[in-house]
Amino acid sequence: MISDMIGAAFVVTGIVIVITAVAGVFRFKYVLNRIHAASLCDTMGLLFTLTGLMIILGPGAHMFKILTIVVFMWLASPVVSHLTARAEVMTYPHLSDQCEVHTENDTL
Repeated sequence: MISDMIGAAFVVTGIVIVITAVAGVFRFKYVLNRIHAASLCDTMGLLFTLTGLMIILGPGAHMFKILTIVVFMWLASPVVSHLTARAEVMTYPHLSDQCEVHTENDTL
C-alpha cells in the first residue's frame, strides 16, 4: 500500500512536469526555448512517471523493460535536443538578433 502511494506520487509529479513542459512548448516564442521545454519533458517527466510505474509494478520483467526505456531516453534525448539546437543555430541567420549565440571561435 505504501509503495503504491509513493509510486502514485511519482506518477503525478511526472504528469505535472509533462503538462508544464507542454505549456512551455506552446508558450515560448523562440525555437531554442521550445527545445529546452521539450527536453525537460523528455528527461524529468518521463523519469518520474516511469519510476512511479516501476515502484507500483515491483520487481520483475516489467521493471527491467521500463528501466531500459528510461536509460535509452536519458541517453538519446539530450543528444537529439543538442543536435536540433545546433541545426537551428547553423541555419537561422538572424538568431543573434533574438538571443546571444556563441560560436566555436569565441573564447571565454
